[in-house]
Amino acid sequence: MSQSKLYDSAESALKDIIKDGQTLAIGGFGLCGIPEALILALRDSGAKELTCISNNAGVDDFGLGLLLKTRQIKKMISSYVGENKEFERQFLGGELEVELTPQGTLAEKLRAGGAGIPAFYTATGVGTQVAEGKETREFNGRTYILEHSLTADVALVKAQKADKAGNLIFNKTARNFNPDCAMAGKITVAEVEEIVEIGELDADEIHLPGIFVQRLILNSTPEKRIEKITVKK
Repeated sequence: MSQSKLYDSAESALKDIIKDGQTLAIGGFGLCGIPEALILALRDSGAKELTCISNNAGVDDFGLGLLLKTRQIKKMISSYVGENKEFERQFLGGELEVELTPQGTLAEKLRAGGAGIPAFYTATGVGTQVAEGKETREFNGRTYILEHSLTADVALVKAQKADKAGNLIFNKTARNFNPDCAMAGKITVAEVEEIVEIGELDADEIHLPGIFVQRLILNSTPEKRIEKITVKK
């Protein structure tokens, strides 16, 4: 590589690429597989008027909930937002724009955006508020709505392992929205728990090629907070 993708901190990886008014795609599902250190660095950057594409909005004191608390997010494009009271308060108070999107549609919007596909038809949402104002078309006697793909100025993702070329391996559930977000970002920054030398990863184990990843940071001891703890009585 002519230039290393590895940065010494989340702050340095974001320093020259984060600006006010950007659209960001942020990986994770609930609190699983979220780029914890990068979200903190994004908060500390002070960037505002952000549009965040993420399956959910974290909880009040963790994940994207931290950016809601500081009023840095102008708009959320999300699927599930039920665990965040501040999100609810801002939305009902007219302080936050929200574009609720069915979960599978959100994933495909990101995947299509990363693949260079501008739009696609889906039956999900037909006959509901999701379809309002959208083009419809019939295929084989069934109605579909046209959904436009999503891309982002910057994508922040979390992986279990990477090599120095940016090839990524995700851990189980963390492999849901993270690869799609990474593909959709014009610049993608990956937070990983382990970084190895180029050639150490089995090619068949790689979930996302390094061509989609421009920057890497190491976070070997993430908090990995549990969203809801359920125990036996």
